Amino acid sequence: MKQVTIPADEYDRLKKKAKIADDILYQLEMSLRDAEAGRIRKVA
Repeated sequence: MKQVTIPADEYDRLKKKAKIADDILYQLEMSLRDAEAGRIRKVA
């Protein structure tokens, strides 16, 4: 396994991006489940 060294601020930024990406994927999954269950309404 290869090891890479990065500055702490860049590491923190990448961790925040990963958390946001995980949250977006979770929200997408929940939205798809809502759609399958018929719990979505069209809003004009």
